[in-house]
Amino acid sequence: MITILWVVFLLLACWIAVALFRDYLKHRENLENNSWTKTGFIGFVGNFFDTLGIGSFAIETALFKFMKQSEDRLIPGTLNVANAIPTIAQGIIFIQIVEVEPITLILMILASGAGALFGADIVAKLPERIIRLTMGVALFATAGFMIATKMGWMEGGGEAIQLEGGKLILAVTVNFILGALMTAGIGLYAPCMALVFALGMSPAVAFPIMMGSCAFLMPVAASRFIKSGAYNRKASFAIAITGIIGVLIAVFVVKSLPLDALRWLVIVVIIYTATIMLRAGLQKVTK
Repeated sequence: MITILWVVFLLLACWIAVALFRDYLKHRENLENNSWTKTGFIGFVGNFFDTLGIGSFAIETALFKFMKQSEDRLIPGTLNVANAIPTIAQGIIFIQIVEVEPITLILMILASGAGALFGADIVAKLPERIIRLTMGVALFATAGFMIATKMGWMEGGGEAIQLEGGKLILAVTVNFILGALMTAGIGLYAPCMALVFALGMSPAVAFPIMMGSCAFLMPVAASRFIKSGAYNRKASFAIAITGIIGVLIAVFVVKSLPLDALRWLVIVVIIYTATIMLRAGLQKVTK
């Protein structure tokens, strides 16, 4: 079953690569006025830390804002399109190196994909104010999950590599919701990791589950954003390339990093970015 999953991921990578390249060529004379270097840097940094389990959406959202490389309304679509191929690489690698029971893994992956299928069309049509408010709240929630994990406030964690009965149903249901929220630019990693811990699974199992889920759902969501044009083409093309480099370096080159300090830094950046997003969204409301 794992081999079949590998094949599915490779096919999804080819599918979204072709779709992105064709759309890029179609609009190559009318690309966004942003920097190849800056967006490439965003992709490398985001996917490097994504592979270490910190997550890329919040980091990349912050960098997009700091470097002024995308309109806010295009950020959710850009995150899903740009990071689809690098995330598939992560999924393939971690499904191979971390053991998890196939039925649990596949059901959670399929649930996230179904959530993305229903969510992308809705998010692509949302006004910029709603996206800002949604992402602001979501970033605060992500920071909350990360703080709770770091401070040891979240109970859970164990040695299990599979789920059964009610726990499996709960995990599948929650992953469906997380898949839909991904299309709004709300990262899946932190809440999915919290879910895995809370259900008594081994912390290591979170990696193939959350990366496999994103590897399956992001091409589904990305195809919708590409079709609707609700993404930054130039940034997505750059990030798709440099993101893969970031993944490979994180997996095969980097042996150790001060991850505790990095996670606290990421939390601070997330909270700052969430504040900016919410303030911008609320200003639109009051005007």
